[in-house]
Amino acid sequence: MRVYQAILKRRTIRLFKDKRISKRILKKLVNAARLAPSAKNLQPLEYLVVNDKKLCEKIFENVYFGGETERLRTEKNKPVAYILVLTNKKVAQKFSKYDAGLAVENIVLTALEEGIGCCIMGAIKREKLKKICKIPSNYHLDLVLAFGYPAEKPVLEKGHRKYWRDKRGILHVPKRSLKEILHWNKF
Repeated sequence: MRVYQAILKRRTIRLFKDKRISKRILKKLVNAARLAPSAKNLQPLEYLVVNDKKLCEKIFENVYFGGETERLRTEKNKPVAYILVLTNKKVAQKFSKYDAGLAVENIVLTALEEGIGCCIMGAIKREKLKKICKIPSNYHLDLVLAFGYPAEKPVLEKGHRKYWRDKRGILHVPKRSLKEILHWNKF
């Protein structure tokens, strides 16, 4: 799959199949993140991969997927793995805040290539998750990424921002048009 086609195809997945993801693939996702650009090449990011079923359940209880998903949630469509994106505060500097976004996009596109769906979450209970995962105090928990083989196929819509599920449970995700956001030379 070519990069632009992958970008066009990528949608956030919130419902997953109950099928394990191999350690080889999870390691590949972190390696893709490791190779992302880093401000001043400081490389302050580290990654905690969680694929233990009991720990996954504890993480699930401390993250928010969005209301349109909760009514369809069952025990069998939860994530089977997570990657917690961590910033080492002793290494990070002013522009390091952009590193996580760059690394996460590499992870998401690599996951898509492997047929794996992902949901990026910033609405998380950071302190509880840090305690559950025994994350040292000198690390900031930036984001949590949930993974699994997709159990849904969201539909891209023209529109503004509010997503919804139709009567069949299919997620519709509106995106602003290119015409609305593209400006040439002057605003």
